[in-house]
Amino acid sequence: MPHIAFLYRLRRLFGGTGPHIETIAAALTEGRLKQPAHPMSDQELSRAIREFQSLPPTEASLKKLAQRLGDAESKPN
Repeated sequence: MPHIAFLYRLRRLFGGTGPHIETIAAALTEGRLKQPAHPMSDQELSRAIREFQSLPPTEASLKKLAQRLGDAESKPN
């Protein structure tokens, strides 16, 4: 699935966009993040999203996500 379709799916399941989604979108667009070889089902993904959304994003969590995605770029494939 192209990353645009993947992001559409995430945004649809999240009910829009937010700082975490935009960080993930940038990493996919720049090639720092790859989609999983075997994506989750919609049910698995929606469960993970519910858990993820149970806590609001903080500056620290956004920074940590950005660092992890930055670290992924520097690791060899």
